[in-house]
Amino acid sequence: MLEFTYENRMPRVIFERGALRHLQREVELLGATRALVLSTPDQLPQAEMVAEKLGPRCAGVFAEAVMHVPIETARAARDEARRVGADCAVAIGGGSTIGLGKAIALESGLPILAIPTTYAGSEMTPIYGITEAGVKKTGKDPRVLPQTVLYDPELSATLPFALSVTSGINAIAHAAEGLYARDGNPIMDLLALEGIRALAQGLPRLKDQPDHTEGRDACLYGAWLCGTVLGNVGMALHHKLCHTLGGAFSLPHAETHTVILPHALAYNARAVPAVMRRIATAIGAEEAATGMWRLARSLGAPVALRDIGMRHEDLARAVELATTAAYPNPRPLEAAALRGLLERAYAGEPPGMDGQESPGAGHGGRGATLK
Repeated sequence: MLEFTYENRMPRVIFERGALRHLQREVELLGATRALVLSTPDQLPQAEMVAEKLGPRCAGVFAEAVMHVPIETARAARDEARRVGADCAVAIGGGSTIGLGKAIALESGLPILAIPTTYAGSEMTPIYGITEAGVKKTGKDPRVLPQTVLYDPELSATLPFALSVTSGINAIAHAAEGLYARDGNPIMDLLALEGIRALAQGLPRLKDQPDHTEGRDACLYGAWLCGTVLGNVGMALHHKLCHTLGGAFSLPHAETHTVILPHALAYNARAVPAVMRRIATAIGAEEAATGMWRLARSLGAPVALRDIGMRHEDLARAVELATTAAYPNPRPLEAAALRGLLERAYAGEPPGMDGQESPGAGHGGRGATLK
């Protein structure tokens, strides 16, 4: 019997080429007069462009966002927002920058206007993450959900192909796990499958032509859908592992998601076979986990943890950290099976499809809790 609860939590979205031209209007609609513009150091030129478009409504630029939102950076940004008297934050960039905006909003309640330039999806979620003493802690709070998102495919035209691929597969991971979320619902399932399909078709178009217009449109559209799924239902093993690896071992965010996703899908495959068939269809493959691994490899993305900075001697610690807290997942977490998953991911091997379900594992896609 179909049972679900659906609750709509979405920002105002403007999706069009050249959407940045609406920036002043959208800031005015927030009732804001002093916007602090946020970016990474590498995206300072884009941040300055945004500041120029804001004109007198710009209170300043803070271009110090970094991966995983270290608490020191979050505190510095909060202090800067107070110093300049900001009444909103305009975050241009990917998950690092939007995450920094969320850290400010968490404490101050300042509204966020997000301008994504990658496919991370953070702009559509009330999820925040802050790293302190090597541990990334995540949470949900409605105050950190951006109130407005400007999606402008032209801003992603210069995104390097390699980063486009890893960012896009990161987005696919949000939708894939949403399909077997414990609190999933039919609306999110539809968005998830459409988002996966759009990215799986859009990313290959960028391989030979990174500024391919229709390809960029499709990828950003898919990222919006996948981010919406991330913001409305819970995630599972894949995200638990990626948060652990990123926060504890400083691995790059999107690349980590790209490496881990096929292996996390393989781990859960026998618990949710119907979901895996739907994912496989969406990416045009015979099987979901191997299909995702082959898609990543065909696009030149990393498929091995050792190639993105993971040390083999840290795998045991990663297993320990990943098993310290309960986490919803279709298949219960087993330390030995998890170690096998990470060993394959470390070496860059295809995902293993020979793992057996634990006794009591569910089959419906809204499964057990990790212990």
